[in-house]
Amino acid sequence: MFKFLRFSIFTTLIFLVFVSNAQNKQGIYVDSKGVIRWEKDNKEAAFFGVNYTAPFAYGNRAIKRMGVEPEQAIKDDVYHLSRLGLDAFRVHVWDTEISDAQGNLIDNEHLRLFDFLVAELKKRKIKILITPIAFWGNGYPEKDENTGSFSSKYGKQKALVNEDAFKAQENYLKQFFKHKNPYTGLTYQQDVDVLATEVNNEPQHSGPKERTTEYVNRMVAVIKSSGWTKPIFYNISESPKYADAVVKANVQGHSFQWYPTGLVAGHTLQGNYLPNVSKYEIPFDSIPEFKNRAKVVYEFDAGDVMAPIMYPAMARSFRAAGFQWATQFAYDPMATAYANTEYQTHYLNLAYTPSKAISLLIASKVFHNTKLLDAINNGNTFGFFNIDYENSLSEMNTEQEFYYTNNTLSKPLSSKKLIHLAGVGSSKIVAYEGKGAYFLDKISAGVWRLEVMPDAIQIRDPFAKASPEKEVTRINWADLPMDINLPDLGSNFTVKGLNQENKYSAKANSGNFNISPGTYLLVKQNQKTNLVAHYKFGNILLGEYVAPKSSAEDVFVKHQAYETVSQGVAFKVNTEIVGLQAKDSAFVQLSNSYNRWKTVPLIKTKEYNYVAEIPANLVEAGLVKYQVIVKKANGDYVTFPANKKGNPYAWDSLESPYYQTYVAKKGSILEIFNPYTHGKKIDVYNPNWENNRIDYTSDENPKALNIKLSMNSLNNNSMGFQHFFREEISGRASEMNSFKTLVIKVKSNLENAKMKIGLIDTDANFFSTDILIGKDFKLIEIPLNSLKADAQLILPRPYPGFLPLYYQSLKQSSFQLNKAEKLEVRVSKNETDKPISIEIASIYLIN
Repeated sequence: MFKFLRFSIFTTLIFLVFVSNAQNKQGIYVDSKGVIRWEKDNKEAAFFGVNYTAPFAYGNRAIKRMGVEPEQAIKDDVYHLSRLGLDAFRVHVWDTEISDAQGNLIDNEHLRLFDFLVAELKKRKIKILITPIAFWGNGYPEKDENTGSFSSKYGKQKALVNEDAFKAQENYLKQFFKHKNPYTGLTYQQDVDVLATEVNNEPQHSGPKERTTEYVNRMVAVIKSSGWTKPIFYNISESPKYADAVVKANVQGHSFQWYPTGLVAGHTLQGNYLPNVSKYEIPFDSIPEFKNRAKVVYEFDAGDVMAPIMYPAMARSFRAAGFQWATQFAYDPMATAYANTEYQTHYLNLAYTPSKAISLLIASKVFHNTKLLDAINNGNTFGFFNIDYENSLSEMNTEQEFYYTNNTLSKPLSSKKLIHLAGVGSSKIVAYEGKGAYFLDKISAGVWRLEVMPDAIQIRDPFAKASPEKEVTRINWADLPMDINLPDLGSNFTVKGLNQENKYSAKANSGNFNISPGTYLLVKQNQKTNLVAHYKFGNILLGEYVAPKSSAEDVFVKHQAYETVSQGVAFKVNTEIVGLQAKDSAFVQLSNSYNRWKTVPLIKTKEYNYVAEIPANLVEAGLVKYQVIVKKANGDYVTFPANKKGNPYAWDSLESPYYQTYVAKKGSILEIFNPYTHGKKIDVYNPNWENNRIDYTSDENPKALNIKLSMNSLNNNSMGFQHFFREEISGRASEMNSFKTLVIKVKSNLENAKMKIGLIDTDANFFSTDILIGKDFKLIEIPLNSLKADAQLILPRPYPGFLPLYYQSLKQSSFQLNKAEKLEVRVSKNETDKPISIEIASIYLIN
């Protein structure tokens, strides 16, 4: 008996040691070559996800103002992050909200909510990188509060050179890393899902470089004094001039960011910005100590871009550059995403930006399925992935997974072996006119889970000036037909609601059925299953469902008028209308320059899309003005673009704004750049704003503005701009083949000043020529067939600033005007080293 007891105790101890070792080996380490590896099996590791700020600053305040409990908001958003298959989270902790001037940790609501977030992420198996010092104030986009913290007292610059600031940060870091999360009962060191830390957020170093190295080493030492044994990263891209000092410090790796289209354009950027993400160049490879350091991307985003093609391309470039962690900045809380107020230049949420969210899912797959340091294939089809700019489409297509961001004609590699599908729009598997994302996951043979998000209709520019009072995306819960063609389900499967209060039950007819937002169990005909809502499937429960409620039900019309159309050619008024009920009607009321009036009904072509065709006999040279009028079933009217309620035919109805389109007579010019009309939306390259200027001036006609580029600095080689004009010329597509010459009206302060001008096409090919300019305004004609392939500027300028300035497509092609979409103008320093200015009045095309 004693021997058995002794053996039992011994085996129990062995088991406990085994379990303890297994738990301790769930983290990561950086090997001698700078590769992040799993402790459990020494394999390379990769993590892809988002930043998310709900516990802190404006994000926290805005959620509460919406009447939403922060804990519930966090649960909802983390569910969506898990639904997108993300496995990484990072945020710069707002130390200013959880510390005092001496660096003492304040155990308050913000710290508690951060710990709550960590606990929720753990439940979904999402790994965490903590950045404990942000330096930021807590105001943006509002004013900062004086929180009495060390960051408030010293600010970012002093915090990196001042001795008292050093001591405050050391005190804070020691307490922060000894702090125990009340929801997990663990310190961040003990928590196996907290993988690493980054010392601080975007340090901007100054002063002696030795002081920089000292600062980093002291912060690292105090973190380790708390018992921390996990990798520690330090930013190197924010202060590139201090890179040699940073790499001397005792860290395991370095953090980078990427904002390839700049930030805060104030409007949605239009055009093919794939050149901006074609390559991530790292300038520190020449520093010996850097070569054996791991590399992570703490923040990235294609600011002000809605096209769902950027994230997969960025993920490919990250892997080629050797990154093993990448987290987008920042995922919008669902509670406030209707207005995109948290960060105006960023916009990402599964419910409100479904196509971009699915593109992030695909990007995660790219990141995890691309070998580290794999050479970039410049084509847009690579491995299992395809990026299609013109169709606003990213997709992944394997035997088991099929994901797409928009309507696709791609044939699944194997519909019989498919187990996961997610998309927006229609494909060979799913036909659906809704504007929300949906997910199909195989649970077992003949049993699938379907999740359908409500429709998201963008009604205003999400990157324009933001306000909680301005809705940019409207949510609509609609009951719409869906058709699913999966061999495993057959054609007459049953559909049963799973989420709370979802009592829906139906049988598909040849794969077709009506569906509203929710989660559903799809079961093959005559097959039985005992699955229920609380059944666990991966990191979610079958019946889980999170979505915003329907927005206001009032009608709204979204429409962009053509700038010009061709005389005598019928054209279409394309609109998106949300809130239009079955018995309501909508029509276009139009008048032309000859005061001829016409009412044309808007016909529904698919869900939310309505089209009116304006007959050719009304499209006469001059100006067409029109309004879109909605007549409700109860007799009420709403007129757009003013969104004005009331009968427009009433005797006392005041005149309201019109849409307008110019009608160009045959043989007239096609303007592609007008400084007055287009100047506010150009992308500018000016490396020296102190000495170089871009102004708008007038000449003979005070109502006509010219754009003037002045380069007074001799230290810079060039400046210039790009302008996207594709939408402005789309109304004259029928004439495109007749234009043969590009014309620019231009002058300079110098005789024979040189300027480059060219056009960029939808495939990101640039075709240009150099011209000589005199001191007086002159019309310079450039035959389109004289344009040659060239390298274009990468604009807006990416951040960090050390990224490439030029891009040239490797694809061999010839110039085709019908594919042109962007203008580039560039002026270079002249050979005499004199200040130079170029003044442009107009750029247009002629026959």
